[in-house]
Amino acid sequence: MIVGVPKETYPNERRVALIPATVPSLTRAGLEVVVEPGAGSEAGFPDAAFEAKGARIANDRADVFSQADLILQVRALGANPEAGRSDLPLFREGQAVIGFCDPLLAHESTSLLAQAGVTLLSMEMMPRITRAQSMDALSSMATIAGYKAVLVAADSLPRMFPMMMTAAGTVAPAKVFIVGAGVAGLQAISTARRLGAVVEAYDVRPAVKEQVMSLGAKFVELELESTESEDAGGYAKELGEEFYRKQREMMARVVAASSVVITTAAIPGKQAPVLVTTEMVESMEPGSVVVDLAAERGGNCELTRPDESVRHQGVTILGPLNLASTVPYHASQMYAKNISTFLLHLVKDGSLVLDMDDEITAGTLVTRSGEVIHPMLKPSTSDPVGGEDSQ
Repeated sequence: MIVGVPKETYPNERRVALIPATVPSLTRAGLEVVVEPGAGSEAGFPDAAFEAKGARIANDRADVFSQADLILQVRALGANPEAGRSDLPLFREGQAVIGFCDPLLAHESTSLLAQAGVTLLSMEMMPRITRAQSMDALSSMATIAGYKAVLVAADSLPRMFPMMMTAAGTVAPAKVFIVGAGVAGLQAISTARRLGAVVEAYDVRPAVKEQVMSLGAKFVELELESTESEDAGGYAKELGEEFYRKQREMMARVVAASSVVITTAAIPGKQAPVLVTTEMVESMEPGSVVVDLAAERGGNCELTRPDESVRHQGVTILGPLNLASTVPYHASQMYAKNISTFLLHLVKDGSLVLDMDDEITAGTLVTRSGEVIHPMLKPSTSDPVGGEDSQ
């Protein structure tokens, strides 16, 4: 079986789905790897490095698609809705694709791939179970986003993060508030603490309090936690507008006292809940910064504009998109490990084998034989595969 790695075409996407170091594990499993010229160059992986590890460099993009039985991408069509359409004529029936594809929202793109006879497996739908941890690309990318969000905030803040004792006096540390203590939030806490900030954090899931405190941050007690605040997969659940209204009221005090607010709250397949209101922003000191990692889903801050910097009464609100791509070398390294481990899980004797009795396979398979088959995308089916959610 031939595995193809095309260059990413999403605007400003610098990652690549496979790196040279992961090629040998695939070739040992009986797979051939063909790479589009320049596919890894922006991430720091030249063609020569791929060739040195046993991959072949194709003539062009069309050559990759014509040779490959399976395509590995960072952003498949659903996650690359405009530029990705140009690849539709290159697909052939029976070809398989693995990548991020936003299946819970990109229904049209998913249908187009199904109509083309493409077998689509979604990295977003990876079950959150122990066996799949090494394949969890969402967590890998969230780690990078949480790290980079703090650096973006520090760069925009007109003050330093750490406390310093100087001949000119004492510099007080910045106060950072992290909303959402998932993978991105925990990494943001850790990074802000390493930079010397005083950090507070909040999450609707009471189980994360211990994790927050273990990183040296204070867990904000809003006394609104619910025993049903997370789903079977460990993701935060949508709790209703009344809950969020009360939550916003109680958060106002903490936001007003913070120099930096970083929001990470997202609900799988839903618009992000608005947690930081305009009134809260207006209570912050001039020069303060809000970094909204939920900007792609509408944002947790009422003033957020995706991929823009908004200035409101002296406060900067940033809505960065695709932060993982701004650290393309390590983002590609982590993603390549996730996707190659997943691929090897699916391969038997050099061929792709889709065992629907396997929770990982059944949980990620979106389209097959011309149909959209994932239970979460078929309203007539009431029993989700594996009981897992995605984000």
